Amino acid sequence: MKIDKFIKAALLGLTIGAMPFALTAPIDAKANTLRVVKKGTNRVLEVPMNRAVVVESDIPFAELSIANPGIADISSLSDRTIYVLGKSPGLTTLTLLDAAGQLITNVDVRVAADVSEFKERLRQILPGEKIEVRTANDGIVLSGIVSSTQRLQRALDLAERYAPERVSNLMSVGGIQQVMMKVRFAEMSRSVSKSLSASLALNGLVGNDLAINGGTNTTNTSGAIANSLGGTTPASNSNAGAVLFGFNAGSTQVGLLLEALEQKGAVRFLAEPNLVALSGQEATFLAGGEYPVPVAQTGDQISVQYKPFGVEMSFIPRVVDKDLINLELKAAVSAIDASNSVSLGNGFDISAFTRRETSTTVEMRDGESFAIAGLLTDDFTDNSSQLPWIGDVPVLGALFRSANYQRSQSELVIIITAHLVTPTRGEALALPTDRIKPPTESELFLSGRTSKGSTAPTKGAAGEVAKQDFSGSYGYVLD
Repeated sequence: MKIDKFIKAALLGLTIGAMPFALTAPIDAKANTLRVVKKGTNRVLEVPMNRAVVVESDIPFAELSIANPGIADISSLSDRTIYVLGKSPGLTTLTLLDAAGQLITNVDVRVAADVSEFKERLRQILPGEKIEVRTANDGIVLSGIVSSTQRLQRALDLAERYAPERVSNLMSVGGIQQVMMKVRFAEMSRSVSKSLSASLALNGLVGNDLAINGGTNTTNTSGAIANSLGGTTPASNSNAGAVLFGFNAGSTQVGLLLEALEQKGAVRFLAEPNLVALSGQEATFLAGGEYPVPVAQTGDQISVQYKPFGVEMSFIPRVVDKDLINLELKAAVSAIDASNSVSLGNGFDISAFTRRETSTTVEMRDGESFAIAGLLTDDFTDNSSQLPWIGDVPVLGALFRSANYQRSQSELVIIITAHLVTPTRGEALALPTDRIKPPTESELFLSGRTSKGSTAPTKGAAGEVAKQDFSGSYGYVLD
């Protein structure tokens, strides 16, 4: 029982102590919408659109008027209190007169869009951004410096919710907005080709009445048969080795030609461009050339259109937030393929192209890299030719059969590294020509020198760069 009485007494004391705060809360809320005007003053009264403000005069008034009721509406609550309602954006004048018709005061009433809620939402969504919000007629004006284009766009999108199509953007983006792309193209091609063929030539008599004169594979013509039986290998062939055997079987001459080929090859292709672009702008790169292609026009006219080939790349970087980069990339590697050319007659041929390209969009931070790999091609060709039926005979059929095998592989890897960069002063850079100076005639003819020596700067930042050794796998190559 004592515990219950103690709890009831504590609750009663808490209720009594909280009563002053409960009584003063409505007064504070009312004070936020109360404006006091004094006699003889000309002040500006800010009224949010579709919101109301209570104006209190320091002396009683007998008459009041508003210059433009379309901008603000008024009503008197007492002889000292006025209720002002904002209706549409604009500026008008509120006039107060006393009982004698004397002017008490004029108040400029400016009605603008209510941006208090917008400011609060902007602070919640983009904390730490120094964005200033102002009203202009019935629109919103945003100014200040933001950290990234993505946050700038978020602020604009939020402002459009409060003032559709009435948002003025005076904001600017701070920080680093230039991106350098370090790209490495590496392609490796391998090819293997093998072939083995056997050719047989016969000429003579079998018995007394049957004459034989013929051949297989590369000795199936009369000239090739005569050369083989005469001990001469073919005048031209693409094989790596050819062996000719000949013997007589009675009155019959037999010639056996064995031809073999094995080829292996490897090709390495490499390009390392470095490009710089402003955030949101496109940069392109081409290391190769342009191939002329004829294009038919009206009136039997022919024009020439150039098609690029080689290593091509284009990218659009966007600095999203501080060091976060959104990268839209397109890369391609192409080459002229004469084996798939189109013949138009009169010795006029148009070559085709082999082309591999990729496009992607990624997000990465300053200094990070990503690779585009797996661009692998693997072509395989296996061909066998033989005389019907005879080529299927075991062992002996090898003399009437030829086979060839071809395989080509190529793999392309692209590695991209993104860096946020800022410009530097020109005197801090060194050129490869800074180290070379043409020799004099005596140095050239008497001493055999092809260059006089270094004329690079020796002081400042450029001097420090010029002292570095750029010979090796980086820098300037002068071979």
